[in-house]
Formats: sequence, structure tokens, C-alpha cells
Amino acid sequence: MSDTATAPSRPTTRVRSDIPERFTWDLTHIYPDFGTWERDLARVDELLAAYLELKGTLADGPHRVLEACRLSDELGQLSYRLYRYPGLMQSQDTRDNAVQARVDRVKTVFAKFAQATAWYTPELLTVPQPTMEQWLASTPELEPWRFPILETYRQAEHVLDEDGERLLALSSRFNGTPSETYSMLADADVDFPEVELSDGRRVVASHAAYMNGLRTLRRQDDRVKMFRAHYTVYDRSPNTWAAIYHGVLQRDWFLAQARNYGSTLEAALDGDAIPPEVVEQLVASAIDGAEPLRRYHRLRRQVLGVDRYRYLDAYVPLVEVEWPFPYDEVRAALVDSVALFGDDYRATVERSFTERWIDVYENEGKRSGAFSAGVYGVHPYMLLNYADTLDDAFTVAHEMGHTMHTVLSHATQPFATAEYTIFVAEVASMTNEDLFLDTLLALTGDPRRRAVLLQHAIDDLCAGFYRQSMFARYELAAHRAVERGEPITAEVLQGIYLASMDAFFGDSLDDHEWERNTWARVPHFYQSPYYVYQYATAKCAASLLHERLTSSDASVRSETVERYLALLRSGGNDHPVIQMRKAGVDFTSDAPYRALVDKADRLIDDLVETLREL
Repeated sequence: MSDTATAPSRPTTRVRSDIPERFTWDLTHIYPDFGTWERDLARVDELLAAYLELKGTLADGPHRVLEACRLSDELGQLSYRLYRYPGLMQSQDTRDNAVQARVDRVKTVFAKFAQATAWYTPELLTVPQPTMEQWLASTPELEPWRFPILETYRQAEHVLDEDGERLLALSSRFNGTPSETYSMLADADVDFPEVELSDGRRVVASHAAYMNGLRTLRRQDDRVKMFRAHYTVYDRSPNTWAAIYHGVLQRDWFLAQARNYGSTLEAALDGDAIPPEVVEQLVASAIDGAEPLRRYHRLRRQVLGVDRYRYLDAYVPLVEVEWPFPYDEVRAALVDSVALFGDDYRATVERSFTERWIDVYENEGKRSGAFSAGVYGVHPYMLLNYADTLDDAFTVAHEMGHTMHTVLSHATQPFATAEYTIFVAEVASMTNEDLFLDTLLALTGDPRRRAVLLQHAIDDLCAGFYRQSMFARYELAAHRAVERGEPITAEVLQGIYLASMDAFFGDSLDDHEWERNTWARVPHFYQSPYYVYQYATAKCAASLLHERLTSSDASVRSETVERYLALLRSGGNDHPVIQMRKAGVDFTSDAPYRALVDKADRLIDDLVETLREL
């Protein structure tokens, strides 16, 4: 990557048919056409009928269990392809009603699949576990399904009798009510006010405009106006937001008790067999290691030269520099950044670019954001909305981490254990970003660009580790208040959130009370409780792996490469905490957390030195 961009910039058109083909994905790798897709769709009914014929036979012996497992996997792989083909088309143009109709048809198939296979787990559990373990030992063909079968038995103590499961099933239709209510209030029916900025522009302080304003408005008074306007939505009705969140907390505690868990945290983590101590140690370690976070914000206060420094000042760049980052430059730098993983790994990354696994640029009707979506038996597909920015370049590196994780997992694991957990997934994407940063820092000689890169890395670390750990502390405290039978009001939630901010930021920020209702605008709290901590644990794991991958000791580097690639190849064949331990990351120790805190200090040291040069 040169300091002066020479590669062509993104297309000026948003008409998909006018975008060069090499920048669009090729979905014929899944199906050549919808005629072939329709034939496979028709096969599903035949396979479901065959699966239903096995009902009542599992106790006959391991051959029947094997037959059910093979048929279930065949149905699963087929459903995967049937969904991805129109699903990816829908992502490239959300306006296509014909494609939407096909997606809906596949969703109907999924519902039939769930109904036709619902008998399997209860019937499997009628076979005593010692008997099943004997069958597994004597039937090598069942080995690919050993882990998921034994997982069913592990969680059996939280399966209720038929009447209990029926009651929980009836109540499940209400489980999404708090989340749906939040979404309607925060997105559909929201009315953000308009704000007039110092240059005379009038802007509606919507979600996107608010975040963009905090990152681009150089005048602090403009940032304050944007903040005040945006937060009127939450500040004027905190009791309503609190009532909705109270519904989430009570639902989680009801389900935990109904399934005989001792706490909501235990219930949330048991699916992946993650010990509750992992979350508790994460929060404690993040608070104990919060000095780099505070140090960074004290540095920002000094560089920005403001009398009062609030969290709304935490996003604006310290150094302004024009840095277009054309897509073709990302490809070259990204391939170089993963050279340590070997020629085959590099060649696969190259293939993703040359064989059209990636849909690169925005077009009319295309969904926003970015993702990597696996198709078992084919390859992953990546969706981008690339706009020639540095953030976009890091997004490519992030999604390529997921893509390579999927490639290696699908190539090594049978379908039954090919899917990996979120706890492990983000480790690959974040490690990729760390290596990409190393490459960019080595290639740029401009101190202004170096400062931009360092701030990007520090901001990403603060957001991924400290902020998500702070959110985890808030969630844990709120849930435990309900478990203790304490009342939940807006005032209580404000107190919990501000206490969390104090624990992390201390006196590095002014006017903490301005953030008293931030909890009300975090969608994860309402939609996926006990989820955000995984970003923080992944950030720690990636930091420790990166430290070892770039060690001056060649033997440490070599061993870490082997362990890391083995992690990616392991898919979902074990509990994620055990998978991470095999990769050299032990979450029962403080090593992952210490590695991240040390890395934060080094990055801030580098930023301070670079700013001195400027």
C-alpha cells in the first residue's frame, strides 16, 4: 500500500447492472438457476417423510440413531443451500418481491422441518445415557455426532416433563414482546428532533446522524447539540423504557427458574457450557485494568483542548487526514497480512477475491452493513458496502476472518459440528484485524496516517473490550436485582448504569449524569441479553493470540499458528471454552485480560509518540 492511492476508486453508479462483474458475487456456485433450486425444494418433502418413518425406532439400536443423524444432516445441508440462494439475492436487492416470495417458501420449509424433527430429542433421551455411550463406543460411524448427542444428555436436567414443556411452549409466543415493543418505540414510531448546527445546517438527530455527527463535527458545541437532541427521545420517557426492560428481566428470570437454573446468567450460558465465572472475571478484570481507558481519554481531553470532556467527545478524530482506501489496495494488504498462516491460507484468501465470493459496492436496494455467510459444501459469501474508507478496509479484514474460519471449519468438520459459536467466531475476525493493522502500520510512512491507524485500533479496543464489559456489568447487576426481588424503576436502572460508568471511566470523563439513560438505547439489552460479553472475551483472546503470533520467538509463533488454525478447523466440535484452551487461551486465568491491557498501553504509548512528531 502506497501513501498515495493509485488504484481506481469505487464505481460512481448505484445501478447494479452497471457495476463491473468482478465486484459482484457469483451465486451460481450454489445453484445454476431456480429450476435446479425448485427440484431440491421438492426433495425436502421426500426426506421429511423418510425422517418421520424413523419415529419410535431409536431404541432399536445404534443403527437407527445413525440413520436419523445422517438423514437430519442431509436435510440440514439441503435447507442451508435452499435458503442461501434466494437469501443472498434478497440481500443484494431487498426490493425484489419474487425473491422475497422464495425466501418465504424456504421459511415455510424450515417450519415443517422443525415440526417433523421435534420428536427426535425427547425420544433420544428415552435411551439411557450409559446405553448411548456404549453405542457410540461400538459404532465408529456415529463418531461425527458424538458431541451433539452427548450435549443433548448434558442439558437433559433442564428439560421438563411433557406438561411443563407444553406450558413453556405456550408462553414462548410472548417472549419476544419486550423486544418487539422496544423496536417499535426506538425505530418505527420514534420521532427525533431537528437540530441547527453552527454552520446553519438543520439535521434530524436520528440514530445514524447522531453517530455520524459525533465522529465528524469538529466543534464541541455542535456535538453537544446533536447529543441533547438525540437523547430527548430517551430522557423524556425513561419510565417507559424502564418498563419495557423490566419485562425483559422478568422474562429471563421466569425462564431460568422454570428450567431449574440458579440464575439468569447460568441459564443464558449453559447452552454453550460457559461457566458463569467467565463473565464475572471478565467484568472484574476489565475494571481492574481500566487505567489505559482512562489514560486514553485524558490524552483526548488534552489534544482536543476542551474544558469539559464528555463521552460525546470520545469519537471525533484527533488527527484529520484525507485517506481514500480503494478496494484493490485492501486485497493486496490483506493477503500480505495473513502470510504467516501459510501458502494454502493465503491462496484461499486470494480465491475469495478472484472467484467472486464477495459483493463489494453499494447498489440501489442493497441491504446495509456487512456479513460473511457460509454455505456448507460450497464456500462462504461476503457482503460489503465498500466506500473507500479506512473503516471499510478494516471491515473487509474482519469479515475475511469469519470467511476463513468457515472455510477451514467446513473443510474439516462434518455438517453436525461445522457451525461454531459466537464465543469463538469473533476471535477469528478480531485476530484478522490485528494482523491487518500491523501490515498497514508497516507500510505507511506518514505520521498523520499512523496516528489515524493507532486511534482506530485504540477506539476499537475500547469499544470491543471496555465498553462491552461495562455493558455486561450493567446487565448482570440489573438481572441480579430482579433475582433478589428488588423493584426495577428508571431511577434504579440509571443508578446501575452510572455506577458502571464510574467503575470504568472514573474521573477521565466529565458530566457522567448526561449518560444516565444510555441503557435505554442499547438494542442488545432488549433483543439478546447476555450477548455483548462475547465481544469482550473475543477481544482478549485475539490480543493474546496476536501477541504470540508476532512474538520474537520463532517457536512461539510456529506453535501459535498451529493452535490457531486448529481452532478454526474445530468448528463446533467441543465447548467453546475448551476450544479456546486448546488454542492457548485459558479464560480461567488472567492471561487474556492482561494481554489486552498491556496491548492498550502499548498502543497509547505509540499514539503519544506519533502525536509528538506532529
